[in-house]
Amino acid sequence: MKEITTREEEVMRHFWSAGALFVKQIVDMYPDPKPHFNTISTYVRSLEEKGYLNHEALGTTFRYFPVISEEEYKKGNLGNVIKKYFDSSYLNVVSTFIREDKISVDEVKRLLEEVEKQSKQ
Repeated sequence: MKEITTREEEVMRHFWSAGALFVKQIVDMYPDPKPHFNTISTYVRSLEEKGYLNHEALGTTFRYFPVISEEEYKKGNLGNVIKKYFDSSYLNVVSTFIREDKISVDEVKRLLEEVEKQSKQ
């Protein structure tokens, strides 16, 4: 999964919440001052090139639709973060959370119970 920018992710959130959209509809979803049509169009084309969107031609315009769900994106993005910052080690992630008091002992116990339950299946 190719990485996307913060602005591209913002545009994708519109697709994930609304489904298929024309660029003009996306622009209209923004509060004033609205971004320029060409700016949003550039983000949409970039997202299509990266494999997040596809389109259907309707007359002389295109309606774009997501081909990757928000859940798929979250899983892929989490995997990228773990690979990039934690040497692809989920243990390093949990260890970091423990060291920084971001996860409690009870939460670690629940996590271990989940792992044990999954390994029995």
